[in-house]
Amino acid sequence: MSIDWVTASAVLTAAGTLVLAAASFASIRSADRAARSAERALQVSLRPVLVASRPGDPQQKLIWVDGHSAHLAGSQGYALVGEDAVYLGTSLRNLGPGLGVVHGWSVPTGDTPAAAEAFRRQGLDMYVASGDHGTWHAALRDPADPQFAELADSVKNRQRFNIDLLYGDHEGGQRTVTRLSLIPKKSDDGWLCQTVRHWNLDRPDPR
Repeated sequence: MSIDWVTASAVLTAAGTLVLAAASFASIRSADRAARSAERALQVSLRPVLVASRPGDPQQKLIWVDGHSAHLAGSQGYALVGEDAVYLGTSLRNLGPGLGVVHGWSVPTGDTPAAAEAFRRQGLDMYVASGDHGTWHAALRDPADPQFAELADSVKNRQRFNIDLLYGDHEGGQRTVTRLSLIPKKSDDGWLCQTVRHWNLDRPDPR
């Protein structure tokens, strides 16, 4: 029985090509997994996680653009109805490994946060270093704003209300919304700040 060397050569060449293709595919998949793992590790290293600060954290000073100021101890919030504005503030701590940058805030009306574009933008970015404490503050100044009267009533009547903060890492990614609750203290006219929940906007939620 004679061997058709042309056919055998073609078969062997095709088999070799198939083996090389399989090896290349496996190598590409492995490299892709390694790249995704490296990207996730980088994201984790940049990720901030903002919460209400600890009771033992140092007192900090808040200064609004109109000169209004206040001092906040650890785990405290601030709410005051002034002549021309409703002033709000919280003491924060960053539990994540990355620098946190607060971009905006909102007064939530439901169980989930508003769309990112609906948040009220800060006049300046507020930074909270990794493992450190910081603050957030803002003011509602337009009496014609639909939320002005409602928020002012909550503050005057010392009723618990929530604030959503929109923030991300220092490169503008990993946007997160943290809901904070301002709770009136019974011992004086101050407010406590409590972390309620987090939502991830640029990656799947952990729930």
